Amino acid sequence: MALFYLLAGIALLVVGGEYLVKSSVALSLKFRLSRIVIGMTVVSFATSLPELLVSIKAALEGHPDLALSNVIGSNIANIALVLGATAILTPIYIRRVSYKFNIPVMIFISLLLYVFLKNDLVLQTWEGIVLFLILVIFIFLLIKNSSLGGEIDLDELEEIDESIEQSSIYKILIWLVIGGVALWGGSELLVTGAVELAEALGVSERVIGVSIVAIGTSIPELAASIISALKKEKDLSLGNLIGSNIFNIGSVLGITAMIKPIHVLDPKLLNTDIIWMLFISVILIPLALLPQRNKIGWWKGTVYIGLYILYLYTVVK
Repeated sequence: MALFYLLAGIALLVVGGEYLVKSSVALSLKFRLSRIVIGMTVVSFATSLPELLVSIKAALEGHPDLALSNVIGSNIANIALVLGATAILTPIYIRRVSYKFNIPVMIFISLLLYVFLKNDLVLQTWEGIVLFLILVIFIFLLIKNSSLGGEIDLDELEEIDESIEQSSIYKILIWLVIGGVALWGGSELLVTGAVELAEALGVSERVIGVSIVAIGTSIPELAASIISALKKEKDLSLGNLIGSNIFNIGSVLGITAMIKPIHVLDPKLLNTDIIWMLFISVILIPLALLPQRNKIGWWKGTVYIGLYILYLYTVVK
């Protein structure tokens, strides 16, 4: 039953995430927000909601390691698995704004999370507020940069189906309801299944969280990226994946900690998992610049997939 709960929960999170993204984009277009605002804020937040609900539920029910490992594992999967798999299928071109602003912000907020947790093994309420405020500042600067023109091509930041703009308010509300109910049900089943599976296999909740749960909550990003590559659509923007990681820490862990402080129970979360998350984030910069500037091709994608497999091996061994 544990495996059934887990798979059913992941399926509901995928469905709920898809409907929530559609409804969020449709509402944003109704209010005539720019594509960069939609792609880097509305969509990023919507795709982070599965992690948010899972983390809040896990923390409230006394499973803090599941709340932390879910986010840390998802951030590792977003870059190493999603970016790696997509780059193998089609080259990903990187804009200067990514390695001059987005990647440094991602590394900074990741380092700050590590410092907060290492200090007293607890992510306190005030620390959650700090992480959330960094996210708010990031969004403000991002929007300000786009309003100044900058070098960002709004059309390439997020592939948005223009037909969504024609959707009626009634249809958008139905999507919102379906997405919300599916996300709620999925988070319930996923947390229940993850806890029961950990007990059945005799492993820690952290192991299940950084592997199965993390991959499950990253499936929407993986599916969207692979489909985009197979359809030979415009280059996938690395900024969206980076934005998702920033949202995961700033909104998911930030909001969860504001509701209830998150305690570290398994020391490997700090000694292994966060170190991997930082390493995979930091090497994005040299990979973006060397040897071929501003491009992540198949061999760099293969390196990331190899690193992800190695990471999973260190988790389960």
